[in-house]
Formats: sequence, C-alpha cells, structure tokens
Amino acid sequence: MFNKISIQEKILALVFAAVSYNAEISAQEQGVHQQSKLYEWPSDPLVKKKLDKWQDQKFGMIIHWGLYAVPGIIESWSICSEDWIERDSTIAYEDYKKWYWGQSKLFNPVRFNPEQWAKAGKDAGMKYLVFTTKHHDGFSMFDTKESDFKISAGPFASNPRADVARHVFNAFRKQDFMIGAYFSKPDWHSEYFWWPKYATADRNANYDIRKYAWRWNKFKQFSYNQISELMHNYGSVDILWLDGGWVRPLSTVNDEVRSWGAKIPEGNQEIDIPRIASMARQAQPGLLVVDRTVHGPYENYQTPEQRIPDHKIDNPWESCMTLGGAWGYVPNDQYKDAATVVRSLIEIVAKGGSLLLGVGPRADGTLPEAVIQRLEDIGKWMKLNGPAIYNTRAVDNYRQGDVWFTRSKDSKTFYALYASADKSLPDNISWNGNKPHAGSKMKLLSTGESLRWTNENGLTKVYLPSSLKEKDPLLSTALAISFDVQK
Repeated sequence: MFNKISIQEKILALVFAAVSYNAEISAQEQGVHQQSKLYEWPSDPLVKKKLDKWQDQKFGMIIHWGLYAVPGIIESWSICSEDWIERDSTIAYEDYKKWYWGQSKLFNPVRFNPEQWAKAGKDAGMKYLVFTTKHHDGFSMFDTKESDFKISAGPFASNPRADVARHVFNAFRKQDFMIGAYFSKPDWHSEYFWWPKYATADRNANYDIRKYAWRWNKFKQFSYNQISELMHNYGSVDILWLDGGWVRPLSTVNDEVRSWGAKIPEGNQEIDIPRIASMARQAQPGLLVVDRTVHGPYENYQTPEQRIPDHKIDNPWESCMTLGGAWGYVPNDQYKDAATVVRSLIEIVAKGGSLLLGVGPRADGTLPEAVIQRLEDIGKWMKLNGPAIYNTRAVDNYRQGDVWFTRSKDSKTFYALYASADKSLPDNISWNGNKPHAGSKMKLLSTGESLRWTNENGLTKVYLPSSLKEKDPLLSTALAISFDVQK
C-alpha cells in the first residue's frame, strides 16, 4: 500500500506528464484508426438522403468529456495495460485503475453549461455535433439503466441536469445542429468485457470469448441495450458514431487491419452491428451508422483521425482532429490558431471531406476561454466565406499550389480558396484549368467586391486589392472567390 500523500504526489505528476505523453498515445491510438481503402454506398433511400445532408454541413464539433476531465489527463487510455502507455512505474497497475475509477466520486460539474458549448460551436460556423456518450473506460455520460457507472449516479446525481447527454443534445438542437452520439464499442469497466476473474492484458476482452461465449453474449446484449436507450430516449439523433475499431468481426480482419498494429484476438470479437443498426434505424429512420474502420454497409462515412488524406476522396468522409493536443481537457493545452484550422478546413473540403474538430470541456462543465476565443475567430472567417464551404462538392482539379477549389452542388458556381501560411498576401493568384466563363464576375466573398481577372493561354490570373493587406491576417491569407466556370 502507498500512503495518502505519496499517491497524491504521484497522481499529480501523472496529470502533468499526461500532456507530454499525449502525442505518443494519440499516435498509437491512431494505429487502430487507419482508414480502409474500400467504401460501400448505402442502399436505404433515407440513409442516402441523410448522408447527402451531412455532406452539406462540412464543419462539426466532437466533444470528449468524461472521468478523464477531472484530473485533466488523456481520455481512457491510461487504464489500458499495453506496453506503449506510460505510467509512474512505482504505482501498481491495479491501484492506478482503482484511482481512475474513483474519479467517478469526484466528478461534479456544477457549472455544466451545454448552451455555452452550443453557442461557441454556432459562432464558429459548425453545423453538426458528435458527443461522447461513453468512452472506452465505460463511464456513461447519459442516464443508462444498464450500469451505475455513470454521471447521473455520482455527486452530480441530484442536479436537474444529471442526464448530461439529454441536455447537450437539446442545447445543440436549438442551434440547428445535426446530432451525433459517440459510443465506444469496447467497455473496460464492464465485467462482460474485462472480466474481474482475469488480468487485463490489453484493450481487448480479457478472456477467451470462444470458451465463454455466454459471457460475450451478455456483453453484446449490454451494448445493444445501451445503444437502444440512446436511440429511443434522447430525441432525434442523426449519427451513431461507433469508436473502438478493434472490436470487429473476424471476417473484416485482413492484412491491412493487422498492419495497423492492433492486437486482434482469436475469438470473433463483434457485437452484432447489423442487429444494432436495424434497431437504431427503426427508432431513428435514416440514421447514419459510422462503425469506424470496419468496411461494409455500417460505415456510412469514413473517419481518418488526426490527419488529412493526401488526395481527393470521392466517397463521404471526415477528418476528426483536435483543436489542441488532446481530445479531452488537459491543463495548459496548446491550441491551434484560427488560421491553421481554417487552412485545414479548406484543404479537407476541397478534397471532398468534412472537418470534425475536437474540444474538451473542463471538469466543471465549461469550455476553456481559449477554446471559445479560437472558435469565435474561426467563425469570423466562416461568416464571410461560408458559401465556398457549405453545401459544396469537390472538383477534379481541386488544387494548384495555395489555391483550392470547390463547387456548388449544381456545378453552376465554382470557388477558388487561397490559403497560405505565408503572412504576406500576393498581388495576384493564378491557376490553370477551372476556366471562368468569359462573362463571369470574380467576386471576393469577404467584401462582395468584384475583382479584375484575365485568362491568357489557359492561365487564369486574379488581381487582389491592396486594401486586403490592411485587414485581419486571417481574412487576407485565407480568402474565397466565386466565379462561373466555362462549360
């Protein structure tokens, strides 16, 4: 046993170490979230309609909030026993897990303010939400009847907003967001996934699910019941975002999956997504099911993590990326500036995708002021240049240098988006292809003014007003121009 002071000192050290090893953990976690190269279009007309609507949104917010916010450490992964995860070696693993589970007795977000989150997202120009109803640690951020390991059973239980997910979804619906429920397929707190009879070897179920099929069937029913609660009791839901791609049917494990570095168990570690999806879509017609990295009819869009693909992708996809260095809240996190986020958004949309930007509220239930400011700065650009982002689709000639292109869904209007890390604005920008119609007006979206342009020998050159150099650097180094393309 450790005395109280030494445990507190060691845990405090872990809190501050979390930021430094977060990059390593994120890289390792990404190893099981590499994207498959195949895509299967949905056949359900309601799902196709919802998918088209989702592709119009382009910019969303993913919120990681759970036990890990209390000490301010990396979400869930510190309790996994794989050898790439760093912990203080003087603290026994089982003691660390007990300490982590014990945060449930401390999690009391008395300043819980989902309206603040929704307003910040709206101000940023975001259009859809993905909220973590349960991460890998198994702590539910909704009032599940399947477990007492939940926000509504601890010190926050008597609060009228104890059913956190309900109030988050309602707040974002009022701001006209599409609603997504993140749900972790693995559940490390469930006795049906990590059986207390055995040690926890890694992220997978810690027992032979072939030998104890009855126990795995208990876990499958547990998962089904929890997702059913979310689909039936929390109003309209547009997206079921399923994380934990190593929990998958053996039939979907191939050489590519094994190359990710994930430890694939011998048993058929799957939770019957077809049955879950059928139930969920009866409750939520047209629901998008995003079974991450598991190719097939239940991966309605793909989700490359913390990266932007190096080429245009024609099927639906989003890059999920963090605003800071961590998915959840950690003290003194370093947040990307607005210009960096806008450049990423432009590149992603030009390549046919959407950006799902991750933020983490503090343990008290509020967003850090720096996050709110970053989102507000991004929103200033989006408010003026949104037509080049929302409701657009990719074009074949999607990039030339620092100029990216999108088009309206009817292909009548093209947009040229200049995005450069260089703070000095050029006098003109130029490109080949995507030739404007002879009578087309080049319009700068941020000011509405018409721009002079020429086209000689297939090279389009657009002259930028010198007044732009005196404006906000973000508005001058990331700008959008609309024009009609030559048919």
